Amino acid sequence: MKPTEQTLQQIERAIKKIADKFPATREAALLTDVHIRVTQETGEFVAFDDDDQEITRCIVEQWIDNKDDDFYDDVAKAIRKVIDKQKSLIEGMSILKPYSFVLEDEEKDPVAELYVVDDDTVIIDPDLMEDLDKDLDDFFENLMKE
Repeated sequence: MKPTEQTLQQIERAIKKIADKFPATREAALLTDVHIRVTQETGEFVAFDDDDQEITRCIVEQWIDNKDDDFYDDVAKAIRKVIDKQKSLIEGMSILKPYSFVLEDEEKDPVAELYVVDDDTVIIDPDLMEDLDKDLDDFFENLMKE
């Protein structure tokens, strides 16, 4: 499922609402994760803090009744794309570092870590790292032959 422009705009507005709750001018909040729960049936995108208090919610029309097997992978890619676009806004939030954005399913089970905000840590997009294990194994095997 390729996200439509409308889907990306809806995600962008939701991410901005999350950032608005933690403006850079405020004292840093003690928060470790922003939990984003997405529901396939209803298309709901709901963000929660660590105490399960709702931060914001919206309906993403493209996700309503989506039956794709790769639904959560596609959603994670779309949200990462928007977060990357709004990186400076996200990193300027008044939350003590490190904190992360985590995608969860409707049962509150973590599906993907979307983004980590920390001065010393960088999460690399999983698509870039797709065949890293195989490449490292091949490299090691070739090294041992020599």
